[in-house]
Amino acid sequence: MDIAGRWSPNFDTRADNCAPDMVLIHYTGMETAEAALERLQDPEAKVSAHYLIDEEGRAFALVPEFERAWHAGVSSWHGETDVNSLSIGIELANKGHEFGYPDFPDAQMTTLLDLMADIFSRWPISPARVVGHSDVAPGRKADPGEKFPWKRLADAGFALWVDPAPLVAGPTLGPGDKGDGVRDLQVALSLAGYAIDTDSVFNDMTRDVVTAFQRRQRPESVDGIADLSTLKTLAAFLEAQKEPSTE
Repeated sequence: MDIAGRWSPNFDTRADNCAPDMVLIHYTGMETAEAALERLQDPEAKVSAHYLIDEEGRAFALVPEFERAWHAGVSSWHGETDVNSLSIGIELANKGHEFGYPDFPDAQMTTLLDLMADIFSRWPISPARVVGHSDVAPGRKADPGEKFPWKRLADAGFALWVDPAPLVAGPTLGPGDKGDGVRDLQVALSLAGYAIDTDSVFNDMTRDVVTAFQRRQRPESVDGIADLSTLKTLAAFLEAQKEPSTE
């Protein structure tokens, strides 16, 4: 795999010089890969990532892996809020929801899998620590979105995935609901890694986190409502997190 250097000035040192133990997947949300590259290199933009992969599968390195790129923004995962220090950020050129949200091309995904294999060979990263931008910043970010093929990453050993439970009729939890059922949902989402208050009230934060989980793991229907499919898929996801890695 060839990687071209398009180095960005937008980085600093990881906190305590820690080794990255996460990978954070983004889409660029811009109309062209070149426009995204220019922004990620612009010192006034103050944003960057370690890599960008365009639609043709060409990879570009912007920040050395041992440095802290500026890609996560205000974010949290399993209570850790300096996600930039903990993660390697990979941008995938994709117009995103604002510009029609196309599928991720096969050439792009093939390069991503090759890059993930390289990253996993260098750093102590487990599949469960590969997440999307919307996972660490629910409500604020929607990328890489419901079209991103997480199962393909998981099948290669580079992400956590469970088959989503079928969509069926039944009781739901949604905005305005209160009580123990909502708190159980919030606790489960917190255990999965999401930043959420466990206050027994299905508020905007809870809707945003449910939406993020659905984008990640139950993409057939992304509506922020905790239906039976969402609850069963979340339970299976938590069980999969407990399983020791076979890698």
